[in-house]
Parts: sequence; structure tokens; C-alpha cells
Amino acid sequence: MIIPTRDNAAILFLDLQAEIVKNSRTRGVPELARAATALARLAGLHRLPAFLSAVPPGGPFLAEVTAELPGHELRMRTETSAFADHGLVGALQASGRTALILAGVASEIVVQRTALDALAAGYAVFVAVDACGGVDPRTEDAAWRRIVAAGGTTTSAVTFAAELAGDFTTETGGATLGIMYGLLAA
Repeated sequence: MIIPTRDNAAILFLDLQAEIVKNSRTRGVPELARAATALARLAGLHRLPAFLSAVPPGGPFLAEVTAELPGHELRMRTETSAFADHGLVGALQASGRTALILAGVASEIVVQRTALDALAAGYAVFVAVDACGGVDPRTEDAAWRRIVAAGGTTTSAVTFAAELAGDFTTETGGATLGIMYGLLAA
């Protein structure tokens, strides 16, 4: 099993938009935003490729996330899978990254479809469940089980931070530890 590292990982933020996030029934918006923002901070700190995928009627992307990713293009799509966006898939391929971390709403829709399509395309998929929100606990659990059965992994922003941290005595390791502790303290 592959472990995501600063050399092989990319992060994909899915539909973290005001009109969509407010419908999360499995994770409160403040907690979800805190975990997604931590992932965005990790992307900036470790210089990981990050992609923002959204749908037209979803409203603005979470400001907490976009503030941590200045200059990142918001990629609009009209299908349930971010992998339907050929430009995004091309950019991901060009990055050379093979481990894909997913965060988004709704778990049963865009997160699940994107995970399954990414797995079919040969990516190692890790779903940061603390940075995702679902419609219902039962249907979200079914989505997690389907992703895992297809070869994906459920994880968390805290676990991903710990995997990236490396040596805590370095500047980057210490900053990563700070992000991780920020999530644990919340």
C-alpha cells in the first residue's frame, strides 16, 4: 500500500462551496472547514499540487480554503465527478503525483464518484473523512465502504499531516506539527 508523501501527493477539494457545504448532515460546517483548511495549509507548506473543483450553482468556495491557496484556479464542472474535467485530469497527470487526497461535499456524490474514477485511472485515493460531509450517516458510510472496496483508503487530515511531517525539529516539520496540533485541539 502506498503512503501519501510530499513527493507523491496532490489534494483535490470538491464542491466546498457555501450553498453545498451547508447541507452536510454528517459533519458540522465549522469542523469540516477547519479540516479542509488544514489540508490547504499543508498543500501550501509542502508545495503540494492542489485543485479546487466546483459546480456553477454551489456559490462561492470556502474563503478559509481559498485564502490558503492564493492563485489556485477554481475549476468549474457540470458532472458529478471531477475526473470529467479533462483539464483537471491533465493537470494532475502533468504533476506526476500518484496519491490523491480528497476533501469535499457530498461524500455520497462528488467524493464517491471522483474517488471511483481516480481509482479506475490508477491513482491511490485517500479520502480525508474529517474534511468531507455527507447527506446522511448511513449513505455516507455506504460511500466509504464502496470506495474502500474499490481500493481506496479512508483517512483524516490529522493522519495526512502526520505522514507529511517528517522530522519535527526542522522548520517544515515543526510547522506541520503545528497544523496537526491545531486540528487536535479543536
